[in-house]
Amino acid sequence: MRDLIVAAICVMGLVASGAAQAATVLVTGSNRGLGYEFARQYAEQGWSVIATARNPERAVALNELAARHSNITIEKLDVLDFEEIATLARKYTGTPIDVLINNAGVLGDLDGQTLGTFDYENFQQVMGVNVFGVLAVSEAFREHVATSQQKKIIGITSGAGVISRGGGGGNLHFYRTSKVALNMGLKGLASDLKDRGVVVGIVAPGTADTGMRRELVGERAAQDQDPADAVAGMMNVIAMLTQANSNQPYNYDGKPMPW
Repeated sequence: MRDLIVAAICVMGLVASGAAQAATVLVTGSNRGLGYEFARQYAEQGWSVIATARNPERAVALNELAARHSNITIEKLDVLDFEEIATLARKYTGTPIDVLINNAGVLGDLDGQTLGTFDYENFQQVMGVNVFGVLAVSEAFREHVATSQQKKIIGITSGAGVISRGGGGGNLHFYRTSKVALNMGLKGLASDLKDRGVVVGIVAPGTADTGMRRELVGERAAQDQDPADAVAGMMNVIAMLTQANSNQPYNYDGKPMPW
């Protein structure tokens, strides 16, 4: 843990000194919740932010944020539209992307992933966005990341995908399965990109009060934290990740997570 903290302080020191002012982050699903917070907080730290959304014209808060920060560029991207992914990757050919944050994700229709009502189309949507979309975007932008200084690809996981905690039934069968698959997919990606010096990290926000969380629990639960705090914690974790310490998932507070 001490090594992680030291690494984070070093990276953040570079940002503060101006040495990392040209650093670039690409965030998928930036129109709300954690994605919006990633875009906002990186922009306020002086990063160049590529903030993507499926429907930028409907992303009112994100557009207002970009109007206040000239270092935010909004791009249209559906992580299941493979032509859009390829087009965006071509647009940024030659642009190093220091940190790629695969934030876009869906909870899925809860009624359609409850035992007795399993819906295959719902399963495909959840697995497509939460797993294949992450791998597809990472594949398309791997050269952009590999040519950057920080060389980091990040996936957002969840405690719901921790097998050793016992899983559980209820109405999250597809979502839980998608997070387990995401973790394994990112482990494989890390192996593929190791020789390029790319760090593939897996981080979790804990129980943050997002729109997705409210779909599940309704009103804000007592233990839920503000998305801004969850993202600030995850950014600290991302800053301290190296190839040596990224062989397991981390919670937003820097604590290692079990598989």
